[in-house]
Amino acid sequence: MRAAVIEAPGTVTVTDVPDPTPGPREVVVDVAACGLCGTDLHILQGEFAPTLPVVPGHEFAGEVVGIGRDVTEVAVGDRVAVDPSLYCHECRKCRTGHGNLCDRWGAIGVTVAGGAAEYAVAPVANCVRLPDHVRTQDAALIEPLSCAVRGYDVLNTKLAAHVLIYGTGTMGLMMLELANRTGAAAVDVVDLNPERLATAQKVGCSRAAASPEEFGQPEGWDVVIDATGNAAAIQDGLGRVAKAGTFLQFGVADYATTATIEPYRIYNEEITITGSMAVLHSYERAAELFAADVLDPELLISDRLPLEQYPAALEQFASGKGRKIVVVP
Repeated sequence: MRAAVIEAPGTVTVTDVPDPTPGPREVVVDVAACGLCGTDLHILQGEFAPTLPVVPGHEFAGEVVGIGRDVTEVAVGDRVAVDPSLYCHECRKCRTGHGNLCDRWGAIGVTVAGGAAEYAVAPVANCVRLPDHVRTQDAALIEPLSCAVRGYDVLNTKLAAHVLIYGTGTMGLMMLELANRTGAAAVDVVDLNPERLATAQKVGCSRAAASPEEFGQPEGWDVVIDATGNAAAIQDGLGRVAKAGTFLQFGVADYATTATIEPYRIYNEEITITGSMAVLHSYERAAELFAADVLDPELLISDRLPLEQYPAALEQFASGKGRKIVVVP
């Protein structure tokens, strides 16, 4: 079969690899679409994945074309979206309900072969059936939505919060949509990309600008979310949190990225700084929200490219052009 392979840091090719074989409790998925994510760029840089080469792609959906001998939950022909999370279920973090922080954490498309291929293997427990009205090619959006749902689990915000989001890429737009649906009084967004700001206005932000300075809100925001991973945005955002407010680090920063905090201000103004790591008990809920049309796939997906163009798709994603980019094997 054909697959994209990150061979070494900075090197990705599309090549022939052996067809996958399912284990007893695994299925083989004929991939309909696989989304690109900032995590894929980190893997390309040599981060996250413990060993290379690896077939990337942790946002994917498709049709079941093979099942292991002990699989009864799905059948050949079922259309599924796949939660990429792989936990050991044995370490202390897993036993205390924090599998996303598993000591032996893994993920399909990160630590084992993923969905940037014609076929992918997944544990049956990670597969969620798609209802008839959901297009399989659109269902690659369920995984990033599940990360956004996890982000809002961490925030646990109160009704009528004033929210500021840095970055209006796919994840920023999803956080915007969820903020609107969880009772925010206002959701402002900032981005240097005018096209992305225009999309955020279509989704339904309160205000959009290239800098928070344009909003003239000296008291700050109850919730500030960084969806960029960019050091300058993070540093600026930390200074925009209102008293008793919360800063959520949602974007994935490079390992070397740092920011400066003011301990006295955090103490004196009771500011919370927190993070959200991937998916945790949120994939099935995201699938339900997606089936209920919480997102408009045509608005979020800007490019659908053939698998053979995976290296070019990564370059486009890294350049910030477009919104969600998916490859179609």
